[in-house]
Amino acid sequence: MKSIINERTTLKWSCAEAEWKLKRRTLVLAIVLIAVILVSFFAINELFRNHQSTPDFFVGVEFAYSDNASDLKDLVDKVKNYTNLFVIGAVGLTFNLTALNETCDYVHDAGLHFIVLFTDSTKYSYSIFEWIDEAAQKYGDKFLGVYRYDEPGGNQLDRGESMIVENATDYADAAAKYVENWGTHIEHYLNYSDKVFTADYGLYWFDYRAGYSAVFAEFGWNHSRQLHIALCRGAAQPQNKDWGAIVTWTYNATPYLQSEDELYSDLKLAYNAGAKYAVVFSYPRDGPYGTLTEKHFDRLKKFWDYTRSNSQSHGIDEAEVAYVLPRDYGFGFRHARDTIWGLFEANETSEKIWNDVNKLVAQYDSHLDIIYNEPEAIDDARNRYDKLIFWNETVA
Repeated sequence: MKSIINERTTLKWSCAEAEWKLKRRTLVLAIVLIAVILVSFFAINELFRNHQSTPDFFVGVEFAYSDNASDLKDLVDKVKNYTNLFVIGAVGLTFNLTALNETCDYVHDAGLHFIVLFTDSTKYSYSIFEWIDEAAQKYGDKFLGVYRYDEPGGNQLDRGESMIVENATDYADAAAKYVENWGTHIEHYLNYSDKVFTADYGLYWFDYRAGYSAVFAEFGWNHSRQLHIALCRGAAQPQNKDWGAIVTWTYNATPYLQSEDELYSDLKLAYNAGAKYAVVFSYPRDGPYGTLTEKHFDRLKKFWDYTRSNSQSHGIDEAEVAYVLPRDYGFGFRHARDTIWGLFEANETSEKIWNDVNKLVAQYDSHLDIIYNEPEAIDDARNRYDKLIFWNETVA
């Protein structure tokens, strides 16, 4: 009898032990499975986050109408849900280190990428180069770089305060001096910042030659947007650089900025033409948000939705034809008698080029680029475009 009881007891314990082992194995497998799921989730989330941190296209506003940090924060709050780029263009904020850090923190925490405009480094009470270096570590990919020297090409053409080449023997001498002098400044900033930006309305080719990472073509006044796309995109691509567009003033007085429908059209034009950046410039303070009105914000939202639902349209209007200018020919392209380098009067070649370009823009719209007759650029162009049209009427 005892043996039977012992056998039953032994069997009972054996069953219990087996059941316990099964439960333990199941628990271990469940824990492993949960761990795998969690690791996978965080890995996928990290990949998604990293992908989102470097979008293919940036759209945003430039804050320039106030030196008040509260005003900047108000604009950030207004646009953060339908933009991904914010340009801090109020230099008064950058003169104050505390205000600069406060506003950059706010823009970063809102999830926006940002660019900071700096003027002459001697005007600051702190080292802007140390700040740039620290900002890159602190803000990571959200800090895109610095905006340095506004409209260098335009200032040269118009003999403005920032004109860097005051005399030259010929076009080649002007080009060499422009590229070398600006290049020295820009190279110093590139030692600290991944990218250096500017906006301009002329001499884009030479801005890139000087070292700018990206130039924003100014869409303003009554200037042809397609012409400036041809000049800016045509300069960027052979030099493996990015380009952008910035919507600036249309009028010298209120309302300064173009209508909301024109704004939407310009942003869409730049996007379809392959711009990496599209920015709306807000200055001066003509309302609570500078020159931007509620109607402009509505169109910004509409454009944001357009980019999200039409990613296939980004760059769809690529260039098919390139018009080739004489090497070093720094023509202003605002009218037939515009200056060359701001130093030389227009000539017969200027008038012919002006007429050629306007005919080609009318014919090809946003499918035209304008490049210069430099050996490396021509080699690249033969592979990039269906047809090259040279200023001297040679077609290749």
